Amino acid sequence: MTTLAIIGAGPGLGAAVARRFGREGYDIALISREQGRLDALTAGLTGEGVTARGFAADVRDPKALAAALDAAATALGPIEVLQYSPVPQREFMLPVLDTTADDLAGPLEFSVYGPVTAVRQVLPGMRALGRGTVLFVNGGTAVVPHPERAGTSIAFAAESAYGRLLHDTLAAEGIHVAQLIIPGAIVPGHDKKDPAVLADTLWTLHQDRHGFRHFADDLEL
Repeated sequence: MTTLAIIGAGPGLGAAVARRFGREGYDIALISREQGRLDALTAGLTGEGVTARGFAADVRDPKALAAALDAAATALGPIEVLQYSPVPQREFMLPVLDTTADDLAGPLEFSVYGPVTAVRQVLPGMRALGRGTVLFVNGGTAVVPHPERAGTSIAFAAESAYGRLLHDTLAAEGIHVAQLIIPGAIVPGHDKKDPAVLADTLWTLHQDRHGFRHFADDLEL
């Protein structure tokens, strides 16, 4: 079996997706900034019978991110599925009139340079397999920009454009690119936004392989 790499893996959505894909036989590469948290998450998943390994990298460090994905493919096998779902930092969410050009550097590194680095790193392996899936997970500001969260609104819009371009360009090669918009917060126990429910949704996007943008719940305009 091949590997699912989750960039931005944590104990909520990341762990739920790891369990869901792990049940289907995928090995799981978990990528986030802190190795200690990755080790704890990996131990929990391993105890549940999921083959998982943690690889520390900051998505704002292209060399580190590329190295982590390379190490994951070497340790676990070719990456067939890539999920890009790190949680943006609070300092990215300034009001639009308080946002300077310098303030946009972090959000763009996080939501544009990071995805581009990750996709370019895994794409040769997907092409060699003859199949692959890239899943972008974003908040509602990717669709409806929020004046109090200018950095993420701008960067998510750029990430969305990149994802859509990939969707249109790679479909002929058997590589499916999809985006899941999660309006508001992930809410344990919610009928649509519970982590396990969202993990099922992402599994379905991987399996069904049609359309680019999908919504976990209704989006308030």
